[in-house]
Amino acid sequence: MTASQTKGISILLVDDHPVVRQGYRRVLEHQDDFQVVAEADNAADAYRAFKAHAPDVVVMDISMPGASGLEAIRNIRARSSDTRILVFSMHCEAAQVKAAFNAGANGYVTKGSDPSALIRAIRSLVRGEQAMSDDIARVLALESLSPSGSVLDQLGEREIEILRQLAAGATTEQIASNLNLSIKTVQNYHYLIKTKTGMRTDAQLVRLAVECGLASL
Repeated sequence: MTASQTKGISILLVDDHPVVRQGYRRVLEHQDDFQVVAEADNAADAYRAFKAHAPDVVVMDISMPGASGLEAIRNIRARSSDTRILVFSMHCEAAQVKAAFNAGANGYVTKGSDPSALIRAIRSLVRGEQAMSDDIARVLALESLSPSGSVLDQLGEREIEILRQLAAGATTEQIASNLNLSIKTVQNYHYLIKTKTGMRTDAQLVRLAVECGLASL
């Protein structure tokens, strides 16, 4: 994929915190060939902005109210195989990172990284490469060396997303609405998550999500 010669690299910036978006918009647009063409603060608006602006790169947070960035990534990837998607998140847990790549992300940079890492990652993605900040690369390397791995390795990205929402206190009905699924489908996923993780109660699922960095108390 090549960026527009007249406008440079067009970027959609997705984060639910306006101050964060404002700060990183300044960082990105300080680059002469970067242009933030749209912003969004939730997964649904991110998808709408993507369809309206067709950006070269989507810089996507994962943790947002309602459906997370994983759902937005999945929807964008289903519509376009060319758009480059960079996750930009405070989370650096291996399960979350792998879920993002499985959903269709091309790169992953943590918010604790130097801003130059975000810029380098965007340029790498535009060249057709995969990109990760150094801390993410270390997390994945260490996880690959672990003989046991994480219990979340048994879950698909949709199951991880539902677990995240369950742990955040969302009801089955709310999850179904957020993810455009039937209530019965969410209930089935709920059962599968318990079966795969060995958890018997929702309280145990919440503790698991907190321990694995998918939620906070």
